[in-house]
Amino acid sequence: MSEEINGPFPDGFRGAVSLTFDDGWWPSQLRVALPMLDDHRLRSTFYVIPRDSLPKRDDWLERLSPYTHAAAQGHEIGNHTLSHICSRALAESREVPCLETMTIADVEADVLAAQERLTAATGTAPKTFAYPCYHEHVGEGPTRQSYVPVIAEHFIAGRGAGEFANIPLTCDMHYLWSTPAEGMSGPALVGLAMRAAMQERWAILAFHGIDEGHLSVPKVAFHELCVFLSRHNDGIWVAPVATVAERILDWRGRRLNG
Repeated sequence: MSEEINGPFPDGFRGAVSLTFDDGWWPSQLRVALPMLDDHRLRSTFYVIPRDSLPKRDDWLERLSPYTHAAAQGHEIGNHTLSHICSRALAESREVPCLETMTIADVEADVLAAQERLTAATGTAPKTFAYPCYHEHVGEGPTRQSYVPVIAEHFIAGRGAGEFANIPLTCDMHYLWSTPAEGMSGPALVGLAMRAAMQERWAILAFHGIDEGHLSVPKVAFHELCVFLSRHNDGIWVAPVATVAERILDWRGRRLNG
């Protein structure tokens, strides 16, 4: 008998938190974050780029092998495109690969190429997507348009960025709001999780490196968050993006039909 879905989160949980990691080129994600997550029995989402600079199948399969292991342990592997192209507004030159010069078809081809590689490596097609640099457009000015509809066609959810934790009933599942976590202290990260529970919302935190790179979070801060979440697993549901999204979509469907 299937579980009765009475609310957006499992019974006993007031809110949800998803821990997500971008890009896959930060060694600390596997060296530091993954063991810490496993030690505290927390499951997360890794948004991986299978690199268009590695054309040979054996090369990108080897690079993705640690994530295949992570997937086997219950972590989610999500799609973050093949090329990680962002807005030209982040560059100092107009002569750079950028979303402003791409078409919807270009983006879709890039996303599906990444999907093919990730599926081949892990044996499972990614269910969710993270927008590189949180940008969801192509073109500029009068030609600018969103590529969210492309993501909606191929994934159950897409992660962007926003100011607040997601309200289960009303959030756009294909442009979910997340909080970039770089530079945050342990108390600040814990505060986001606590606030999500108090507001009965879904907080998504976006990480890059742990004690590494210009978008890093201190290891001590990440550890403090993991300890907090493991000690409050009776009230805050910690789960990968796809797991929470599927639950909310099921709840919405039953609510609409019930």
